[in-house]
Amino acid sequence: MVAEQRAAPSVWPAAVAGLAATLIGNGLGRFAYTPLIPALIAAGWFAPAEAVYLAAANLAGYLVGAMGARRLAMATSGTFGARAAMLATVASLVACAFPLGFAWYAVWRFVAGVTGGVLMVLAVPMVLGATPAHQRGRVAGVVITGVGLGVAASGTIVPAVAAQGLTVVWLALAATAALLTAYAWFLLPADSPAMATTTRGARVDLGIALLLAAYACDAFGFIPHTVFWVDYIARGLGQGLETGGVQWILVGLGAAAGPFLVGVLADRIGFGASYILAMAGKAAFVALPLISTSTPMLVISSLGVGALIAGTTTLCSGWVAVRVGLGHHRQVWGWMTSAFGIAQAGGAWTMSHIFAQTGTYPLLFMLGSGALALGAALALASARQSQSRNQR
Repeated sequence: MVAEQRAAPSVWPAAVAGLAATLIGNGLGRFAYTPLIPALIAAGWFAPAEAVYLAAANLAGYLVGAMGARRLAMATSGTFGARAAMLATVASLVACAFPLGFAWYAVWRFVAGVTGGVLMVLAVPMVLGATPAHQRGRVAGVVITGVGLGVAASGTIVPAVAAQGLTVVWLALAATAALLTAYAWFLLPADSPAMATTTRGARVDLGIALLLAAYACDAFGFIPHTVFWVDYIARGLGQGLETGGVQWILVGLGAAAGPFLVGVLADRIGFGASYILAMAGKAAFVALPLISTSTPMLVISSLGVGALIAGTTTLCSGWVAVRVGLGHHRQVWGWMTSAFGIAQAGGAWTMSHIFAQTGTYPLLFMLGSGALALGAALALASARQSQSRNQR
C-alpha cells in the first residue's frame, strides 16, 4: 500500500501530457478559430459566410480524424498517432498565418480538425490505460480540461495580440502549440497491452446506440456557442471584438473548471445521472440569449455552456468506460467521438447555411437548445435500457 501511494505522483506527468494533447488539438487547433472570426472579417481576409464555412470545414476534419484515429493507432501506435497529430496541428496554425485564399485556409482548417479528432480519441484512453483504477475519474477530468484551457488561452491571446496583426496571432498560437508538443512528446504513455488485445470485441447494443445519439445531439447543440458566439456578441449585438473576447474567455474558464465540477457530481450520483442533468442544463444555458441579452445573462450563458463543453465529454467518456470496460474504451469512445463529429460537421454546415441565408442568430440558439433537450431525453432512455438489461 505504501509503495502504491509513493508511485501515485508519477501518474500526473502523463495526465498533464494528455491535457497538453487535447489543448493542442482541440483548445488551440479547433477552438482558437472562434474568437478570430470577427477579426478575419474585419481585416478583409474573408467574407462573413466564408469565415463560418471555414469553421465548418474544421468540423468536417474532426469527423475524419475521429473515425480514423483507431485505425491509425492499430497500424502504428497510439504514441505515433498522437505525436503526428500534434506536429500537424502546429503546421496548420503556421499555415493559417498567411492569407493565401479561401481554398488554402479550408485545407488547413480541415487538417486542424483531423488532428483534433485524432487527439481526442487517442489521448484519454492512452492516459487512462496507465492510470490506477482509483484515480481514473480525476485523471480523465485533467486530460479533457485541456479543451477548456485552450478556449481560455485563445480568448486571452487573440485580443492581446490582435493589434499586431492576424499573422502574429496565428504564429503565437503555433508557438504555444509547439511548446506543448515538446512537453507531451515523451510523457504521453504508450498503449497498454489490454488496449491492444481487447478493443476488437465491443458491440453496439440499444443502450449504447441511444447514448451515441445523445452525444450527437450534444455536438449539434453547442455549435451556436463554439462557432457563432463571439461573432454574435461582437457584431450581432454590436459590443465589439474585445467584449466578445471577454465572453470567450469566460467560456474557456467554464470549460477549464467543468470537468472537475462534474466529476464531483459523478462521484455522488453516478456518471449516467450526471450526464443527463448536464445535458438538460446545457440546453437551458444555450437558450438564455433568447430570453435576455443583458450582460449578466450572457455571462451565465458563457460560463454554463463553457463548463459543460468539456464537462459533458468527461461524463460521457466516464459513462462509456463504466458500461463497456477500459479494454473496449478506445473503440467505443471512437464511435462516440465519430458520432459527435458527424453531428458537429453536419450541424455546422447547416447552421452556416442558415446564417448565410438569414444573417440572424436567434434561430441558431433555438435549434441548439432543442437538440440538447432531445439529447437529455435520449440519455435518460439509454440509462433505463442499461438498467433493464442489467436486471435480466
